[in-house]
Amino acid sequence: MAEAAFEEHEIGISWRPDPDEMMQRACHVIRLEGRAWIVDPVDVPGLDERIAAVGEPAGVLQLLDRHERDCAAVAVRLGVPHHRVPFEPIPNAPFGPVPVIRQRFWKEVALWVPAERALIVPEAVGTAPYFRSGDERIGVHPFLRLLPPRKLGAYEPVHLLTGHGTGMHGGAVPRALRDALDASRRRLPGALVSMVRPRG
Repeated sequence: MAEAAFEEHEIGISWRPDPDEMMQRACHVIRLEGRAWIVDPVDVPGLDERIAAVGEPAGVLQLLDRHERDCAAVAVRLGVPHHRVPFEPIPNAPFGPVPVIRQRFWKEVALWVPAERALIVPEAVGTAPYFRSGDERIGVHPFLRLLPPRKLGAYEPVHLLTGHGTGMHGGAVPRALRDALDASRRRLPGALVSMVRPRG
C-alpha cells in the first residue's frame, strides 16, 4: 500500500490513504471557527497530529451509510461524537446538511458550509477517474447518472470536496458541477468506459 497523499487547502486538509487505488478514497478535515471536523476518515499514521494542526477536534462526520471506514475508531480515540449520516442539523455546527439520497440501501447527506462556500459530497459526485466521462472535471456516480442529484446544482461552491478523488477549488467549480449534472445522462456511455478502463 502506498503512503497516504495529503493536500492542504484553504479550509483544512484532505488525504487519500492510498493514492494508487482505483477508488481513490478521499477524507477531509475541515477548519471551521477554529475547530476541526473530520469527514469520512480512513486512519493513517500521524493522522492525530495533522488533525490537531487544523484545530480542536469537534466531531467525526460519516456522510454515507456505507462509508464506515475508520469513523467510529477515530471518534473514540479523539473523544468526539461520531455523527452517522446526519440528515438533521447538528446543534451549533457552522454547516447544514443537504439530503442527497434516503433509500433503504443508500443513505447519503452532503454538507454545505455557507461561510466558506464549501460543498462536501461523499458519493453522488466525485473527481476520481471512474466517475468522469470524457473531459469532465467532476462526474456523477455511475449508478446515479440516469437520475442525477440535481439539488446539488443549487449551490455555488468555490470548494468541492468529495469522497473519491482530489478536491476542486476556485471560481470554476460551480460551472463544472452544473455541467456534470446537466450532461449526466448524455455522457453515460463514456462513464461506463471509464469504469472499465479507469484513466491514470
